[in-house]
Amino acid sequence: MTTIERDQIGIFGKMNSGKSSLINLLTQQETSIVDPFPGTTADTRVAVQEIHGLGPVKLYDTAGLDEESGLGEKKRKKVLNLLEECDLVLLAIDPASKEFGPEREVVRRARNRAVALFPVYNLFRSEDREQIPALEESLPELKLFPRIALSVVDPGNRPPLLKFVKENYRSRNFPAPLLPSLKRDEYYLLVIPMDVETPAGRLLRPQAMVEEYVTRNWAYPISFRLDLGRGRSRRPGEREAEKARFLGLINGLPRPPRLIVTDSQALDLTAAWCPPEVELTTFSIVMANYQTRGRIDLFARGAGVLKHLRAGDRVLIAEACNHSRIGEDIGTVQIPRLFRERFPGVKLEHNFGREFKDPEELRKYRLIIHCGGCMITPQRMLARVRELESLKVPVTNYGLVLAWFQGPGVLDKVLAPWRLPPPG
Repeated sequence: MTTIERDQIGIFGKMNSGKSSLINLLTQQETSIVDPFPGTTADTRVAVQEIHGLGPVKLYDTAGLDEESGLGEKKRKKVLNLLEECDLVLLAIDPASKEFGPEREVVRRARNRAVALFPVYNLFRSEDREQIPALEESLPELKLFPRIALSVVDPGNRPPLLKFVKENYRSRNFPAPLLPSLKRDEYYLLVIPMDVETPAGRLLRPQAMVEEYVTRNWAYPISFRLDLGRGRSRRPGEREAEKARFLGLINGLPRPPRLIVTDSQALDLTAAWCPPEVELTTFSIVMANYQTRGRIDLFARGAGVLKHLRAGDRVLIAEACNHSRIGEDIGTVQIPRLFRERFPGVKLEHNFGREFKDPEELRKYRLIIHCGGCMITPQRMLARVRELESLKVPVTNYGLVLAWFQGPGVLDKVLAPWRLPPPG
């Protein structure tokens, strides 16, 4: 018997905030008992459903987080533990409330666990909408998330609620393909320099993933180890010999490769040597698109900010892992060197590892340059992207930045496989 993978959607909030009405609105049936008496939902109720555009989901209607009895504290702990298992949290909020401690706790835990969170302002009365600005002033973190205001007891609000969720949530049941334009029985050239940071005995995760994906989809991956030292040598003989080795492989194939996927740090060579008819992109760009479930368009728009940088701007280089940084590391050596040459006066800062800077800090940056995110989960990568979108802070990617420094033609070329318009 096949197990159905379902997105876990939890409905959280205080007593009488409209949680049970919200799950009933989603399921179109009386899944939970609705009663004005506080504490009606004694324990978590579960419903399974297929939502068109999202797929199979499991919905949890949880107990109120503000019940003060001894049993209420046990319920609260159980509910907060459940939050960590959810893919999406719908936080039901009564805007007319005066105290938002439980909501603040849900927001804090959702951010720490990189869980998608959408506040749902439940309008018990039409005039409650006027209370939302004061609520968001009291709890400004809510503005980091997509949010909607409606009456959850009105059946007519189901379509706009579902539309809101589908527009803002990326289901784990619908991952983006690693290479959307892959074709069976075509050649795919993987340029892998294997520099001093390459671990012994294995490929890096993006390289291994692309190789496996191409093979699994009945196409032909070909790995090429590029000698960066020879390719960049000041001795013309060495440089031309490395170029000839690269082109010799391509010309020796029965037909040109459909796509070259290169390590970002080798882009200066691969972009210059890539035949015009062959498409080109980087492992970092592939991973950024995959980890954000198809949001490479966001990173492309962020690349458009580069030409507007001025002295005094702050730029954050964000790398989601803590690997040993030696040699020509992209985030700490190559990109900073290019910035010093092109953007004197622009201040570069770094954020390493799984922890991301707080919203107040992120707001100060003109641009975020993010790695491919291969060492964190798509859920956590998407959480970062959602937060930056809410803050209106542009974000781009290592591969796109290195392409931009090679010239506008190169940036357009590495974006071409994703069928996007050139960034503005």
